[in-house]
Amino acid sequence: MSTATDLTQHSASRLAALLAEGAISAEETARAHLDRIEALDPKLHAFTTVFRDEALAEARRADDERRRGEVRGPLHGLPVTIKESLDMAGQASTLGLLSRRELRATSDAAIVQLLKRAGAVVLGRTNVSQLLLFHESRNALFGQTANPWSLDHTPGGSSGGEAAAIASGMSPLGIGTDIGGSIRVPAHFAGIAGIKPTLDLWPNRGSNGALLGQELIRSQLGPMARTARDLALAFSALDPAALSAMDARVPPLALPDPATVDIAGLRVGFYVNDGMLPPSAAVARAVTKATSALHARGATVVPFTPPAIPETVFGYFSALTSDGGATVAALLKGAEVDPSLQSLRALAMLPPLARTTAARVAGLAGERRLQRLLESVGERPTSGLWRLTATLRQRRDAIFAAMQAERLDVVLCPPHATAALPHGGSRDFALAGSYAMLWNVCQFPAGVVPVTRVRPDETHRLDCKDRLERRAAAVDEKSAGLPVGVQVVGFPYRDHVVLAAMIAIEEALQSEPDLPVTPVAP
Repeated sequence: MSTATDLTQHSASRLAALLAEGAISAEETARAHLDRIEALDPKLHAFTTVFRDEALAEARRADDERRRGEVRGPLHGLPVTIKESLDMAGQASTLGLLSRRELRATSDAAIVQLLKRAGAVVLGRTNVSQLLLFHESRNALFGQTANPWSLDHTPGGSSGGEAAAIASGMSPLGIGTDIGGSIRVPAHFAGIAGIKPTLDLWPNRGSNGALLGQELIRSQLGPMARTARDLALAFSALDPAALSAMDARVPPLALPDPATVDIAGLRVGFYVNDGMLPPSAAVARAVTKATSALHARGATVVPFTPPAIPETVFGYFSALTSDGGATVAALLKGAEVDPSLQSLRALAMLPPLARTTAARVAGLAGERRLQRLLESVGERPTSGLWRLTATLRQRRDAIFAAMQAERLDVVLCPPHATAALPHGGSRDFALAGSYAMLWNVCQFPAGVVPVTRVRPDETHRLDCKDRLERRAAAVDEKSAGLPVGVQVVGFPYRDHVVLAAMIAIEEALQSEPDLPVTPVAP
């Protein structure tokens, strides 16, 4: 039998195999992870709730079922964790607001029900950014989550609690949500894998967010784990018919096994700079390294930059602020507002004349990106929202057509302009997340897999032209040793191709000395 320490070092796939073999029990597996939570979470603050007694009882039940030959599938007895924004019966999905503490769910979110039905053992719920709207995981209710690679840095947001729990070995598999990189940026910051599936490929019923009724840019939940193979395990373990039965928007579509994808037959596009904010040297190197890994496997590699990225990304901000920030303001009334969220709210709520004046001043000062952001955000009439909807759909179609014209199967690019941010670094730095936000507009499947770590000679950024680039330079200066991932994007309902490319990158780089290896203890 494996020791308790060994069990927290294994990937979800390895744990599932050991459980299937009978080499380990679900109870000892759960206990090992719960003990690690008890030991490490006082430093990381990844968890909002830990279900120790309930998890151990469920693990014992899983063991009893297995002894009777009642095996529910590959997740039977496997520990998992759940983002705090997903409903669990009797629990409040607070989104980091004190005012939501008494809003207790009467049933589990669809994905939680399906995981439990598959025999997974829920260890606890994990921390988020306030209202899930910035790339850190911090709020007045549960505090600030730290990155296990560096306690001075964030694991990202809004699914940063999940990322920290998985990267530190407190959980082997978790569920996050993503409306602007909220799975992919934490995966990149924490050196793990994560994927935002095709919109509605997995059921979103029971997933809570701040912008209810905002349908132009929709959130999608998805799995997070230490390896891309673990993500593939999660996909294979959940029955498409059951997924569809839980949410009317989900098609009963069975994805092919990623193992059936011929990597040598893939045509791979890549870009390093999206025209918004140049990436850090290490982030650019990670894209090149991952591209070379697929090329070495026989894939055809071609440069490719999607059309109109800046216009599409500014349209993303237009969509999320079309109510003039009124929805967020109502939720935050009387609350202690996080500084990062305060800045975003202030931008959205500027009166039109003040915004126009501020944009003009920013332009005269050479702050072109700030000028365009100010011109993009703010309240718009219904007719304006309809025009924006039509425009963003046209841009999505243009990107789809451009990928088809190049006969691409996947596209590789950065997940974020920098490595993990120091705590508080997300304030006035939202545009650094443009690399992920583009694919939320498109609603394409997009995943992140770890590739490398920042080298000491990659911490300096030259020729900073404006405030945003100076902010990026300050982040880079503190980034040595932090993990860096690559983003892999594919066509809708071709999630298995995205996973196959991620697995191929993972396998090609597994012996590289600078590959981020998890779990890592703070």
